[in-house]
Amino acid sequence: MRGALIWLLILPIRGYRLILSPWLGHSCRFQPSCSAYAIEALETHGPMRGLWLTLHRLARCNPWGGSGYDPVPPVHPRATDP
Repeated sequence: MRGALIWLLILPIRGYRLILSPWLGHSCRFQPSCSAYAIEALETHGPMRGLWLTLHRLARCNPWGGSGYDPVPPVHPRATDP
């Protein structure tokens, strides 16, 4: 079920990269691009946290936001895990 939800969330991003991105050009302020970041965040952190990280990144992608290298944060093991 989780994999299907991730796939459904990634599908429009891949559509954007295939259809709209070539027309808009490469204008992302961050490395990796916002769409690549979104796919990696969803695959790494799952649908809930991955979507939150994606929305947080998109909110920072504005003329007054940052720029440069901004990787997806690694998964932190829980304190209760051995």
